[in-house]
Amino acid sequence: MSRKYFGTDGVRGRANATLTADIALRVGMAAGLVFRRGEHRHRVVIGKDTRLSGYMIENALVAGFTSVGMEVLLLGPMPTPAVGLLTRSMRADLGVMISASHNPFDDNGIKLFGPDGFKLSDEVEREIESLIDQDLSRRLAKPEEIGRARRLEGVHARYIEYAKGTLPRDQTFEGLRVVVDCANGAAYRVAPEALWELGADVVAIGVEPDGLNINRDVGSTSPEALSAKVREVRADIGIALDGDADRVILVDEKGHLVDGDQLMAVVAESFKADGRLTGNGIVATVMSNLGLERHLAAQGIGLARTAVGDRYVLERMRADGYNVGGEQSGHLILTDFSTTGDGLVAALQVLAVVARQGRPVSEICHRFDPLPQVLKNVRYGTGMPLDDANVQTTIADAERRLSNRGRLLIRRSGTEPVIRVMGEGDDRDLVEEVVDDVIDALKRAAA
Repeated sequence: MSRKYFGTDGVRGRANATLTADIALRVGMAAGLVFRRGEHRHRVVIGKDTRLSGYMIENALVAGFTSVGMEVLLLGPMPTPAVGLLTRSMRADLGVMISASHNPFDDNGIKLFGPDGFKLSDEVEREIESLIDQDLSRRLAKPEEIGRARRLEGVHARYIEYAKGTLPRDQTFEGLRVVVDCANGAAYRVAPEALWELGADVVAIGVEPDGLNINRDVGSTSPEALSAKVREVRADIGIALDGDADRVILVDEKGHLVDGDQLMAVVAESFKADGRLTGNGIVATVMSNLGLERHLAAQGIGLARTAVGDRYVLERMRADGYNVGGEQSGHLILTDFSTTGDGLVAALQVLAVVARQGRPVSEICHRFDPLPQVLKNVRYGTGMPLDDANVQTTIADAERRLSNRGRLLIRRSGTEPVIRVMGEGDDRDLVEEVVDDVIDALKRAAA
C-alpha cells in the first residue's frame, strides 16, 4: 500500500496546508483506535517543540484521542527522546511528539511512539494510515467513555534527572564553561538546567522561542552563532541541538565544528574502555566517512553500515545487539539509555570524557582526519537514468579506479527526483574526477 501520510519519520508537512488540524484530528482518532487494546483505560502522552502551529496540532490530536476514549497527558515543550522515555515510564499506550525536527517553523510533524518507547514499525504505521481516511463515526467512544486531557507538571525535572542519571553519580562538570544552543526549540529549558546542575558554567543561546524562530540561524543546522559565542566567551565547548533535541553537533574551544562521526568515535572508544560497548562495534549509515571506519578498525572496533536514516540505524542496533550508533548529521543513539536519538545525553557522554581526561576538546574530539568527500546531485525527469547502460559502465569504471583507496555511493532521494553521487578517498583529485564522470553520464542519460 502506498503511503499517503507517513514518511520516514512520522507525518510531516507544511502547517495549515498539507498538515492541517483535520489531518491531526484524524491521526489521533486512527492511532487511538489501533492502540485501544483491552478493557483498561488507555492513555497517550503528547509532547511538542516550540512551533506556533504546535498549539493547533496539539488540540486537534487531543480531540481525536479523547473522541475514541483515550486519556491524554500533555507534556508541553519537551525533547523527542523525553517523549519516548515518558511513554514507557508512565505506562502509556502511545506517545506523540509534535515536531518537524530541524525544519523551519512553518513545517510541523507528528511522530508516534509505542508503549515500549520506540517509534512505530512500518506495519503499525500502515495500519494507522489505512484508517485515517475512513469514516470512523461508528467507532467513536460512547458519551460516558470520552477521554479526559490534563497537563502534567514537573515532567521537565523528570527528564533532567534521567539525563543526569546516564552519568556516574560523582560526575561533575565544574571548571568547564559550556555554551549550549537550544535552537529556540524543545530543549530550551531542560538542557541549560541539566548542565548547570552538573556544575558547568553555562552560557545559553537559542533559548527565547517565540513560535516562529525555531532553528532560525541557530541550532545544529546553523552552528555559526554557537562558534562565535564559544570564541567570544572563551568557552571550553559548545553544544548545538536541533529543534526537537534528538541530534547534536559540538564546537571545540577554537570554534571548530565536531560532527557526528567524530562524536561516535569518542563515545565508542569510551564505552569500549569501560567494557560497555556491545557487539564490539557501532552502527552508522553509508554517509559516515571512511576515515571513521578505518580509525575504529585500528582500535579493534567494527562498523556496520545502513541506509540513510536514524530508524535504519536503530533497527540494525536492535537486531544485532549494538548499543552505539548514529549519523554524521549528529543523531547519536545510545540504547543503554534511550529509545531514539538524544542530543543532550550524547553531549553529556562526550563532556564526561572531556572532564575525565582534562584535555582540550579540540584534541579529544578529533579522533581521525576525514577523507576528502565529494557530494553532487543530478535532477531527472521521467525514466530512470541509473538504468542506462553507459551510466552503469561509468559507475563500474569509477569503482574500479577508486578500488581500495576510497568508495563510491550512488542513491536516489526518497523525497524528490534527484540522484545523489558521493565519492570519498585518499586522493581528492581522483574522487572529484570519478564523481564528475558519473554526474556527466547521468546528465546525458537524463537529457
